[in-house]
Amino acid sequence: MEQNIRIGLVRHGRASAGWDTAIDPDLDDLGRSQAETVAHKLDLKFIATPVEIITSPLLRCQQTAAAFARRRDVVPRVCNEVAEIPSPDGVVMSARIDWLRGAMQGTWADLGSNYVAFRNNTVEFVRAIKSDTVIFSHFIAINAVIGAITGDDRLVIRRLDNCSVTLVERDSSGQLHIVEDGDEADTLIR
Repeated sequence: MEQNIRIGLVRHGRASAGWDTAIDPDLDDLGRSQAETVAHKLDLKFIATPVEIITSPLLRCQQTAAAFARRRDVVPRVCNEVAEIPSPDGVVMSARIDWLRGAMQGTWADLGSNYVAFRNNTVEFVRAIKSDTVIFSHFIAINAVIGAITGDDRLVIRRLDNCSVTLVERDSSGQLHIVEDGDEADTLIR
């Protein structure tokens, strides 16, 4: 019988710039500290367990993953499937926050077929993982997985804090189950 696969979904540390001022900001000082703290927590959650490390292509996720990768001597795999939700074509940088705040009040269906496809791609990618893995990703992408597990179409189900860890398991049939909820905060989309 196949053993359940454990998957840690980690929201990146605090970014040095807001979503409306930078396409790909790095971590600020607090974010770097959060990355070190979460690396220690992940060591305890995946103690003596080899893990694959996957990260979004965005710098803040790669830098958050780097702390855990150093501890495990693993090179993270960069995957677009766990990237940030894209803003629509034609939305200028300064309007991205307003678009996202509005989108966060609704459902994937409200956003249309391109965004439903984005969600489904993220969920299917996570569902297809075959070994214990830690994924460093984004607020909305992790909520997409939580929504698929709970049958909830809203973009925001949990207000995940920076460097929160949501632990899920994939059973032998490919079904995902939440084992541990990530920490929540009054998250401001910066």
